[in-house]
Amino acid sequence: MDNSTNAKLVAGVDEAGRGPLAGSVVAAAVILDNSHSIPGLTDSKKLSAVKRGLLETQIKQNAIAWAIGEASCTEIDQINILQASLLAMKRAILQLSPVPDQALIDGNQVPDIPGLQMRAMVKGDLYEPCISAASILAKQHRDRQMLELDRQYPQYRFAQHKGYPTQLHRSLLKQYGVSPVHRISFRPVRELI
Repeated sequence: MDNSTNAKLVAGVDEAGRGPLAGSVVAAAVILDNSHSIPGLTDSKKLSAVKRGLLETQIKQNAIAWAIGEASCTEIDQINILQASLLAMKRAILQLSPVPDQALIDGNQVPDIPGLQMRAMVKGDLYEPCISAASILAKQHRDRQMLELDRQYPQYRFAQHKGYPTQLHRSLLKQYGVSPVHRISFRPVRELI
């Protein structure tokens, strides 16, 4: 019997950008090709920017499928960051072609996708390669977005802190006020309105 025809397509899913005060929350979904292992996959936060960039290229070249989904700062403010993260994950998963048989989600909750078998895995990005791959793609995509926002709003220095609530970002927020890409539902931003 040929087992390859019965092989399940498993998508790893993770997000980047839950903690920042600005920009979208970004999720990636990745179906890895088991015949092309990619050494070095782990949680994107444990990798240097250079290593993430190299792995991103390998993932995109060798994966069976990958997709990016996001939820805007406006959506985050409307439905909260947890629901926006799950929405971004759902959008990423629904773009995958072929459709996965199962999705492994980093964290303790799964998006609402009827008919798809899903499993939440706390710290899944550390030990599940497909989730690690999703972690890397999500982080890379979001970092590029923050570089673009840095060009649009140079006074906030998004390239430097990627929107996270660093001391620098908070002081610039106080100095220049709230931009259209800041999340007004987040306390450090809300307190300035």
